[in-house]
Amino acid sequence: MFNDFKLIGDRPVYIQVKDYLQKMIAQGGLLADQKLPSTRELSELLHVSRNTVIATYTSLEDEGFIYTIRGKGSFAAAVIPARCHEPSHDLKLDWKQRLSGTAQLADELDLMKRGIRAAKGTISFTSIAPDEKLFDLDQVKRAFLDRMSIEGDVLLNYGYAKGYKPLMEYLLQYMENKGVNVSGKDLLITNGFTEGFELVLSALQKRHGTVLCENPTHNTAIKNLKLHGYDITGIEMESDGICLDKVEQALQEQSFDFAFLIPSYHNPTGIVMSPEKRVKLIELMTAYQIPIVEDGFNEELRYSGAHVAPLIASAGASNNVVYIGSFSKVLFPGIRVGWILADHELIYYLESIKRARSIHTSTLDQSLLYQYLLNGNLDKYLKRARAEYKRKYEWTKQCIEEHIPCKRVSGDGGLHVFVEFEQGFKTRELLKMCSERGVIFTPGDNFYTDGTGQHTMRLGFSRVADEDISQGIRIIGQAAAQLMG
Repeated sequence: MFNDFKLIGDRPVYIQVKDYLQKMIAQGGLLADQKLPSTRELSELLHVSRNTVIATYTSLEDEGFIYTIRGKGSFAAAVIPARCHEPSHDLKLDWKQRLSGTAQLADELDLMKRGIRAAKGTISFTSIAPDEKLFDLDQVKRAFLDRMSIEGDVLLNYGYAKGYKPLMEYLLQYMENKGVNVSGKDLLITNGFTEGFELVLSALQKRHGTVLCENPTHNTAIKNLKLHGYDITGIEMESDGICLDKVEQALQEQSFDFAFLIPSYHNPTGIVMSPEKRVKLIELMTAYQIPIVEDGFNEELRYSGAHVAPLIASAGASNNVVYIGSFSKVLFPGIRVGWILADHELIYYLESIKRARSIHTSTLDQSLLYQYLLNGNLDKYLKRARAEYKRKYEWTKQCIEEHIPCKRVSGDGGLHVFVEFEQGFKTRELLKMCSERGVIFTPGDNFYTDGTGQHTMRLGFSRVADEDISQGIRIIGQAAAQLMG
């Protein structure tokens, strides 16, 4: 007994000793009323200081796991055992047989489980997360300390389902500065884009069971739409955004519950919808009374040209656009904060769904983001981020043009580029060859709504070093040329 104790990590020693003894008592390794070694004996057995054991016994006694009799020592208390039946009676349910169709479909659509795992040293173009080397940690720490000093006691308690009011007010002003008419609109804070989209899908009535979107589009959106039972009609992309002629044709042929669109730095193509097309698209959707769910993806990562207002700005005083925003691709994905800006009546009901699902988004995360933004850090950060990502973007495109025999490269900014080969080329075969040579990327058919796109791929460059970008793209190009014969 006591010979299997091992110290690990930097956790306080007395807590490790306490957890060890507590587990023994709870699982019956130490029986009720069994005498424990003296503090001196246990310190020698576990190779820890006597003071550590004294602190451990004191804490265990406070929590009712041991008791002390003066002059006789310490004893294990009688606790409700963790095991209350014989091993022969253990119940082993077959949970797979009890899974819902939703759970099974979610597993089937889970690309993270089925994607190629990057071995150590692999050059990976699969991520479109921001480069953590750009994070200004000193300002994040300062924002945290500033906010905690102001209202730390409040931030550690329950918050409000709708969100942290100072952040909500900041974001309303932020959206107004983008040209959005916020009159009659309201805002709800979410745990990033994905929760926001899920809340909207849960709130909207499924009248027709059909959704219109760009083809290709955000894979996470495809998964959630399928999990909610929607049929998806994907409309092909042009160099300046979704093809309006095909949109109008689809609207004439069938009815849709809503449209899901990513107008800026579209995922995966990187295309930015032109201002003229945005206005015409809003007019078209208005004529057919189709709601729009807009993913405000990467709007801030503009490398050149004038600011392009979101679709919700083009809608003016109309209330048919639901905007879902997030700083996850711009600032810090670890702070799971996003927002929905929509008609006040829709937000009223989304608040109730949010409260039922997750009570509220972490107030600590919201307040940290708010203080970071309030301190004026966003503009400074974006200036550095745009310069770095633009440099990487241009280097990536240069390497592609030099090494990859492709048909087209698209991407007007953001954290990735989209590569198209001639029809008939198979990027999954290319991926298999490249992975054997230490390079992986995301095959483009993951993003298509109709099973097409086998000749495309997405290359995320944000977290890849310059030398790895050139080496990885050279390997992809060599493999592609080999496949082409």
